[in-house]
Amino acid sequence: SPNSECLYVNSTVVGYSCKCNDGHAGNPYVTGPDGCKCNDGLCKGVCRSTDGSYTCAGIAIGLGIGFGILLLGLSAMFILRRWRRGVQKRLRMKYFTKNHGLLLEQLISSNEDASERTKIFSLEELEQATNNFDLTRILGRGGHGMVYKGILSDQRLVAIKKSKVIEQGEIDQFINEVAILSQINHRNIVKLYGCCLETEVPLLVYDFVPNGSLFEILHSGPSNTSLSWDGCLRIAAQAAGALCYLHSAASISVFHRDVKSSNILLDANYTAKVSDFGASRLVHIDQTHVTTGIQGTFGYLDPEYFRTGQLNEKSDVYSFGVVLLELLLRKKPVFTSESGSAQSLSSYFLGEMQERPVKEIVAAQVREEATEEEIISVASLAEMCLRLQGDYRPTMKEVEMSLQLLHTKRLLSSHVTPENGRAEASAPSHSGN
Repeated sequence: SPNSECLYVNSTVVGYSCKCNDGHAGNPYVTGPDGCKCNDGLCKGVCRSTDGSYTCAGIAIGLGIGFGILLLGLSAMFILRRWRRGVQKRLRMKYFTKNHGLLLEQLISSNEDASERTKIFSLEELEQATNNFDLTRILGRGGHGMVYKGILSDQRLVAIKKSKVIEQGEIDQFINEVAILSQINHRNIVKLYGCCLETEVPLLVYDFVPNGSLFEILHSGPSNTSLSWDGCLRIAAQAAGALCYLHSAASISVFHRDVKSSNILLDANYTAKVSDFGASRLVHIDQTHVTTGIQGTFGYLDPEYFRTGQLNEKSDVYSFGVVLLELLLRKKPVFTSESGSAQSLSSYFLGEMQERPVKEIVAAQVREEATEEEIISVASLAEMCLRLQGDYRPTMKEVEMSLQLLHTKRLLSSHVTPENGRAEASAPSHSGN
């Protein structure tokens, strides 16, 4: 048979021993229909004879079609991915251009100190740092946006602020703010590492501050007594110093416009770090005020600024006065009164000051730890900050000097160690001396 294999045999009988090739069946010694034929039963298709073996045409065709479809699918995915990457790249470049990335690069590169400290991050870098902005990385939500915890490729811990949508007209202002903040190097202001301009609204990258905010320590912790009076004085003086620096230490003043206890962060040593410049405005040194859309937080908002729309440095002073009240009374800026209605802390304090001694108004812990002189001094300072007319309020420099003097006197008189304000040495006397 054509599809057989025969071997010469020289034993008892001389001749040939034949067998059908692999995949064939029949009589190997004959030709024709009874000879060796490809066995279709071995294939899920048509069995075809080959030289010494067989193939299954149905499987080969199926495998060929399958591989073809797989190759086509992989090619389509590759092309689609490249197309999407191209679209994303063009969109990121569009946002980068719209957000004046080239201008910011020039502004940063023109200042040697800024270029060393500030970086323009790619969106890919920040996506990797936040595990694609995973919800578990959210540190907090605020009026201006959301803050994520991130880990950069060099293992630095950062806070990445993703702002809400802003008007195109504010982008120029944002770029100027980043350019100015990139030059600020103050130990009581959160360090700006850089920004990302490849999204619709730019992202800001700050140093991560681990111990939360002053607001959380005062109002949201398991106990209101976790921060000592000495710690309160020190943190207040540090925050006032940072605001004073913003107002007067640069050629262009920075008005924070959203001073509040939740924007005073505390680092590992409980050192104050003023943060969140999303609402800030830059003002040339010869300008006394600037007219803006009203922004701020209810309970801290300067009534004069609210009434006139004219922002100046005294607007930050008013807001800081409310922070001083939080430290004294350990109440939120808007709290629920005994009658069950919402009440402004500043209105409550100013009203109570007319009715009874200030020592009866402050929190029990403050009465126990602070001297009468300290309570009267801080309350008086807060009262001056809260004056309705900005012209009659002190400057942040005057506020800082008053608080620094109080804290220094306390350190000298009570031998308190200025470590973290949480576990100080012996308590001070309660006399007015």
